[in-house]
Amino acid sequence: MSFIWKSPQSIEELSERAENTMGQHLDMEFLELGDNYLKMKMPVTVKTKQPMGLLHGGAAAALAETIGSVSAVMCVDKEKESIVGLELNINHLRAMKDGFVIATCKPFHLGRTTHVWNIEIKDEKDRMVSVARLTTMVIKKH
Repeated sequence: MSFIWKSPQSIEELSERAENTMGQHLDMEFLELGDNYLKMKMPVTVKTKQPMGLLHGGAAAALAETIGSVSAVMCVDKEKESIVGLELNINHLRAMKDGFVIATCKPFHLGRTTHVWNIEIKDEKDRMVSVARLTTMVIKKH
């Protein structure tokens, strides 16, 4: 798949836009923007753990929703269109107690009215932690 972004932003711009959001609260950080993917990382800390000391599934879901939504926004004309989430499905495959998780988001489908995104969340040793699919809707601005 070639260059997909209609409204690309730099890592610095994405980071500024994330201020005062859940992503900032959970210490998510944009890492890399490629021709057809976006990468983020999130630490496994007291902010993102559940009572058993493991990465909370909701925190992993928040990472997936964040990276997928940001990716979808960059694939539309921001002057004419906006993005809303329709569905998030996530499977948790490996427990994490510490370190970082790294999410990579790539499109499955970039349609006129819907996008479907694949998000792989891996540990620092490149082992799969969670896999998610996010469906977003493209809506016209009035």
